Amino acid sequence: MISGWASRRLLWRCLLIGLCVLLSSAIGTAAAADLPAVKRQWTIDGVQREALVCVPDHANSTPTAVVFVFHGHGGSMQNSLRTFQYNKHWPQAISVYLQGLNTPGRLTDPDGKKPGWQKEAGDQGDRDLKFFDAVLTTLKTEFKVDDNRIYSTGHSNGGGFTYLLWAERGDLFAAMAPSGSAAIRCQPKLRAKPVFHVAGANDPLVKFAWQKQTIDYVLKMNDCDQGRAEGDFIRLYKSESGNPVVTYITKQGHKFPKESVPHVVKFFQQHVRKTSTAAD
Repeated sequence: MISGWASRRLLWRCLLIGLCVLLSSAIGTAAAADLPAVKRQWTIDGVQREALVCVPDHANSTPTAVVFVFHGHGGSMQNSLRTFQYNKHWPQAISVYLQGLNTPGRLTDPDGKKPGWQKEAGDQGDRDLKFFDAVLTTLKTEFKVDDNRIYSTGHSNGGGFTYLLWAERGDLFAAMAPSGSAAIRCQPKLRAKPVFHVAGANDPLVKFAWQKQTIDYVLKMNDCDQGRAEGDFIRLYKSESGNPVVTYITKQGHKFPKESVPHVVKFFQQHVRKTSTAAD
């Protein structure tokens, strides 16, 4: 028979082994779900550009989705990585956090002392559209990119650039997710596409009225219904053309709501690019 002391010792040993197994499993899961970010560089028209790129191992052999992420005016690729965390929420996809260059802001920083993105086609010599083109070309050269699952998201100025990409490179994307932004100037070039728009109803910088004008325009363009609530902040508008719109509207100001990211990921995962055949 085992003595009381020996029994307790055996119990503690089993508990310790179990704890070690759980810890090891948790660490392994965290490592698998948080892809490392590697800084990459490109030279565009003689100017060095940078981005943090997170690539899953299977991207060398399996068609892989790509998410382009754009920070707001005055932001950085490092801050974008910390805020959006697509490498954590969707580790099966390639996530790219691009760095903007100093540029005059339309609402703030008129002297252009902080980094941002071009506002419309032709602005700043199309430097950021060229940057996007170069990064996508590199990814397609080095990895097995799924051409039908390319997405763009960004907040504020980065959301505005997402709308600009939609207008100027829309055929490349499956869906878009702008935040805290509007697309008044490039609206005429938009074509029906699934979109997830994040906004703050009390945004003091990019007025919610401006954002609502853009949302209303896209709802009409995408031939959407009146929509239905799917949570405290989410409203889904189904589309006769297969291009639904989802809005995530909080009572916040201009700050990006991090809790919206898992919902954006789910939305992206539901949509693939419509080819001309599929559209017909």
